[in-house]
Amino acid sequence: MENSVKDAEERKKPLYMNCEGVIVPAVLSEEAVRSAIHYSHRPGDLFITTYPKCGTTWMQHIVMLILQDGKPINDPLEFFLRSPSIEMCGADAIDLMPGPGVIKTHLPVEKMKMNPKAKYIFVARNPKDCCVSLYYHTKNLLFYKFEDGTFDEFFQLFIEGNVDYGDYFDHLLPWYNRRHDDNIYFTTFERIKKNTKEEVLNIAAFIDKKHREKLENDPKLLDDILYYSSLDYMKTHSNYKCFVQKLSEHIKQGKPISSGLKAFYTNLHDESGNKSMKGEFIRKGSIGDWKNHFTPEQERIFQEKIKMKTRNSDVMDLWKE
Repeated sequence: MENSVKDAEERKKPLYMNCEGVIVPAVLSEEAVRSAIHYSHRPGDLFITTYPKCGTTWMQHIVMLILQDGKPINDPLEFFLRSPSIEMCGADAIDLMPGPGVIKTHLPVEKMKMNPKAKYIFVARNPKDCCVSLYYHTKNLLFYKFEDGTFDEFFQLFIEGNVDYGDYFDHLLPWYNRRHDDNIYFTTFERIKKNTKEEVLNIAAFIDKKHREKLENDPKLLDDILYYSSLDYMKTHSNYKCFVQKLSEHIKQGKPISSGLKAFYTNLHDESGNKSMKGEFIRKGSIGDWKNHFTPEQERIFQEKIKMKTRNSDVMDLWKE
């Protein structure tokens, strides 16, 4: 037992902080996270809400292309300002957000002051693939200080719920239980991957029926959205390093910026020596990559976790195929 405790204490962990019960990257501003938690959602607000690495960026591109009539935003900072992460930027970013825009959040249901007249798009992903994707995300973004961390170390943290935004299933299940609410569109990464065109049309209709009608009447517009939200296009244009550089220029020029985003930039420079990441922000976007990473023992442990957390739910039927 003493050795197990010692091993746990010595295990390398990413740099997180706990803000009002929510585990978030320590590079974020505590004030910004608090403002996100206490932000009272407004009628007309449109949110993309996910557990990290479940297709958030993909959905942001789809939604923004629908709102922009198929015109891509290739400047990564402009895209971010039009689709801000409320925990990262702070609630004041919403007032600064050029319209039309969409708000991104990973906050769990119980930490959101939801409004029945706001709309929420939730994207879930097979938890095993989510675990692998979140590992590379945490390893490659240098502010986590986990670049030497192993998958085995991260796997154990994920099983324990000691990662960004806590336990995967505690985050997923409340959204799954509300999936039939009129103001919630619940989908999965895998469903979008399998039937992208159909999902784009459904998302357009959820935002506003006029958007779907426009897409149905203009096949080229629909094709443009599919092309500009494709994995290859996003990998080329969702450049995190370019985002940080543009953010630096934006701040130096004295342009309007949210308090949280400005603090993030300052903290990023302090923690990482202005080296933002290695690798690419968008990696594979594939289904089933967990099979290339899990050992048989890890698969057994994960299945036990699933069995325990979902014993009163059919949520895993989402991935029965």
